Amino acid sequence: MSDPDPRPQDPLSGRFESTPLSRAEYIAALVHLYRGEVYRATQWRLRLDTTTNWSILSVMALVTFCLGEPSHSHAAILVGMALVHTFLHIEARRFRFFLVWQHRVRVLERNFYGPIVSRDLASPIAGWGQTVADDLLQPRFRVAKLQAVRARLVRNYWPLFLVLLVTWFLKLALHPGVPEIPFLQRMALGTLPFWLAPLLIACEYGYLLWIWLSHRGNGEPIDELDDEQDERQLSHVAK
Repeated sequence: MSDPDPRPQDPLSGRFESTPLSRAEYIAALVHLYRGEVYRATQWRLRLDTTTNWSILSVMALVTFCLGEPSHSHAAILVGMALVHTFLHIEARRFRFFLVWQHRVRVLERNFYGPIVSRDLASPIAGWGQTVADDLLQPRFRVAKLQAVRARLVRNYWPLFLVLLVTWFLKLALHPGVPEIPFLQRMALGTLPFWLAPLLIACEYGYLLWIWLSHRGNGEPIDELDDEQDERQLSHVAK
């Protein structure tokens, strides 16, 4: 029987961390990371389009329904406002997730692929690799919830809410009922008082106006490709 090997065993022997990466392995890892982040960003971007399409179709259907027959109640417009409000918040949540993946994609494109394509291997921002690594280990949203709501409201949803509001007024003006009743009384919802509908609308649009005016973040627009914001964040980390 042979004697056991008397040489001490390295506790890190065979571990991934103890083996340095070659340049080719590093590039291959970044390529696969980039492909994965692009895929996830694309999927979340498609979800944004899906929610917007739901909202547009809902508004079109409600406008057609309410103005199509005088007997149809204007209450459907109020339901439509609540429905579009829900879609707005769903899309804002999806937008926050999209920005997580899109941010990583843009950092890789600007600091890894950009220098390769330009044949100038000096990355524009020092320390970008550590920033991406930290974001992978501890992901975080790029914007606050109400900032995301404002971003989607400004980009897509304010025309839909405007159409619903105009349709509500047109419904009351064009379909007074038989016999004709005063304009204010047309706002009644069945046995409910006439002031309830305008109160609900005032609360909804007051909320939207508050979101628009009060949640600008640092005063700059939130866009899907906000490279300047990413550059400021990365430069701060590098310092």
